[in-house]
Amino acid sequence: MEQEQFFEDYAPGATRQTLGRTITETDIVFHAGHSGDFFPHHMDAEFCKGQPFERRIAHGTMTFAIGIGLTATVINPRAMTYGYERLRFPNPVFAGDTIRTTATIGRKSDDPKRPGHGQVVEVCETKNQDGKTVMYCEHILLVEKRGAAK
Repeated sequence: MEQEQFFEDYAPGATRQTLGRTITETDIVFHAGHSGDFFPHHMDAEFCKGQPFERRIAHGTMTFAIGIGLTATVINPRAMTYGYERLRFPNPVFAGDTIRTTATIGRKSDDPKRPGHGQVVEVCETKNQDGKTVMYCEHILLVEKRGAAK
């Protein structure tokens, strides 16, 4: 779905929540293959029995990819991703967990390099079915200002 929004249209505090996505054993195995990360915390059930979580955990990079991917439901032709900051994984994700992401407009500022654009920071918090935060990051959008439109 396309939704045109200029920098001026973003309101701090505005929130949207994604649908849920259940993480599967297949997701974890495929991600290991795609990323090359076969670290035992993700792949070795016997090793994990002696670790704090006592079972295999999903890759942080997979949690990030899926958690942020869930937010990609609207295409704004006036905005683009500028990057991510403050990425954290405060709790693990296990196969069988269902995650969903809440994105809240945190702050806005002029872009120091591009006078016709501003930066919009979208605070993204991914939680599991128990309401525990499994990922937090700040998504920086570079958004065209209304007066700069061609």
